[in-house]
This record gives sequence, structure tokens and C-alpha cells, in this order.
Amino acid sequence: MFNFFFMNNRAYRKIVAYARGDVNGDRIADNIYLTGITTPNSPFIQGITLIIQNGRTGKLTRVQLGENAGYNPRLFLGDFTGDGVNDILISIDTGGSGAIMYHYIYSFINNIPKLIFDFNVYNEQYQYEVTYKDNYKVEVISNENKEKYIIDISYKEKEYLDEIYSADGKLKSPISGFVNPLSGLYPVDFDANGVYELLAYQKIAGRYNADSLGYVLNSLKWEKNVFDLYNQNIAIFGADLSMVK
Repeated sequence: MFNFFFMNNRAYRKIVAYARGDVNGDRIADNIYLTGITTPNSPFIQGITLIIQNGRTGKLTRVQLGENAGYNPRLFLGDFTGDGVNDILISIDTGGSGAIMYHYIYSFINNIPKLIFDFNVYNEQYQYEVTYKDNYKVEVISNENKEKYIIDISYKEKEYLDEIYSADGKLKSPISGFVNPLSGLYPVDFDANGVYELLAYQKIAGRYNADSLGYVLNSLKWEKNVFDLYNQNIAIFGADLSMVK
């Protein structure tokens, strides 16, 4: 393990996450680090950098991340492409109210870093339309796969519904909601074959971000050199039975 890199008396670069496993395909375990610049008494980390140390030669490879500041950076090693070699999943919390996160996945076959998942590309690809409808319904349309979902919000508090609907269940005025960018990306081996798929979470919001209506859950599988959508669900919140008439 290499030494910390001291910057000055207040802020310094140190190892903030570590994992060990073969990522270049030579069957010798490599050392994978995230380093970052920290400040005393603050959990915020800047300049987060991926560093891969070849387990056989000791050579270091540094990879600069597109978004490299946030909280709680972490690493996960697993085979996402089916080639039998670990890939590197990097996750960083932004700390914002929308629980948005940065996620990258790198392949390092033959000691060449290759970005195979970028959260920015995902967010641009997966776009949604959220529209309030009459009779206490919200329509969610997923543009990527042309799917439509209907969320029943009749369980919401009376005060909430009375602001939006008239007594006959008609909308008082048009309302559009939104779906947040990626807020969680989890490796799951759904078919237990040793190759991980990705489960992506995106929050569905109504009139404002704290007005949560549920989550879009996208399952992605590596196909033809990209992570392809193969399953999509909407997860909704339940209502307390004691509050339901």
C-alpha cells in the first residue's frame, strides 16, 4: 500500500476506499484505491481519484473521474460483462436533497482503463414524463422503452388532495411532476451465474422533490457492449391501513 500524499496543514490527500481483486485478467490480485483530498472536521471529499496498483508489477495507474467530489466514496469489484474478470464500480454520494449519486464502472482488462458505465450517460438516456390526472391518478411515461404506468395517490392526506383536486376528483389545474436522476445503482446477480446486473433507482416526485410518489426501478444487463434495459418496474409507497377508509 502506498503512502498518503500530504498537501498542507489543513487539507491532504489520503486513501478513502480500498478493494483487492484481479481486475486486469492476469489472475493475480490487484490493489484498487480511491484517494481524495479531505479537510478536518468535514466529511466532504474533493479530487477523488481511482488508482489501480498492478498486483504483479506494482505499477500504478491513475484515472481521473469526471465528477470527483462528494461524500462516502466506495468501491465494489465484480464481473459485469461476463468475461470472468472483475470490473470496478465507483459510487459517490452528492449529499443533495434528491439523494442523487455519481456512479462509474471501469473495466481494466490488459491494464487499460475503459469506462463502461457513466451515470451522466444513463441520466440523459432515461427520461420520463410525470403528469397528474383526474381521479387521484398520476401517469408516468418512460420514454426510453415507451412504457406507461399509473400511480394511485388516493391514499394521500386529505389536505394534500384538496389542494390539487375538486370534490368530484377533477384536477383544479394541470400539474407535472418529475423523475430524479440516478439515486442508487446496485450490483445484483439476478440469475446466479456469477455475472452481476445493475439495479438502478430513480425517485418519482410530484409538485416538489420532497413530494415522493415512488421509484422507477430499472434492471440493466451487459449486452452487445452496453448496459441494456431488460426489466422496468415502478415501486410505490403503501398506505397505513389505520388511515385508509
